[in-house]
Amino acid sequence: MKPFVIGIAGGTGSGKTTVTERVIETVGRDRVALVPMDNYYKDQSHLPFEERTRINYDHPAAFDTGLLLEHLEALMNGVPIEMPLYSFTEHVRLLETATVAPAPVVVIEGILALYDEHLRRLMDLKVFVDADPDVRFIRRLERDIRERGRTLESVIRQYLEFVRPMHLSFVEPTKRYADVIIPRGGHNQPALEMLVSRIRTLIEV
Repeated sequence: MKPFVIGIAGGTGSGKTTVTERVIETVGRDRVALVPMDNYYKDQSHLPFEERTRINYDHPAAFDTGLLLEHLEALMNGVPIEMPLYSFTEHVRLLETATVAPAPVVVIEGILALYDEHLRRLMDLKVFVDADPDVRFIRRLERDIRERGRTLESVIRQYLEFVRPMHLSFVEPTKRYADVIIPRGGHNQPALEMLVSRIRTLIEV
């Protein structure tokens, strides 16, 4: 049977991971193939480190969408994939990969999960996680300093130069493609309950 494909999009720090975890809990971890878009950044190992830090990673061109599509189609045909892994401290694709087995439900999660038309066509349910810009910025600031070794100054500079304008140009407009919009981020319990109920109905969990 063709797997049920869910796309979960939204701005940086909106709560996509929280929503994704709730979906996985609902369906069952053993029944979900999770494909984070962050793993599909193009490899930049051929560039010096300083040059890699200046790349606009919030633009659609930063992602290897062709490989993502190839992997999604493989999972839909019951074929396991070797998903790339990415280092956010070095801005390079790692040599190791992660094996992702086919599953009844496939979840694609990322800021631009709903951007590419070919990806959208393969999705059975499209979700956009919304949140106030100031909340998203604070969450990103905390995450990048804590998990990715960034400085306060570098996070602010990246946000102003790339993250905010790319969100307005490419991420926010994809909201119109969503079947479900979750306002106020991933901690909106009533909206999450509605989403979970919808998923249960669609896949008969």
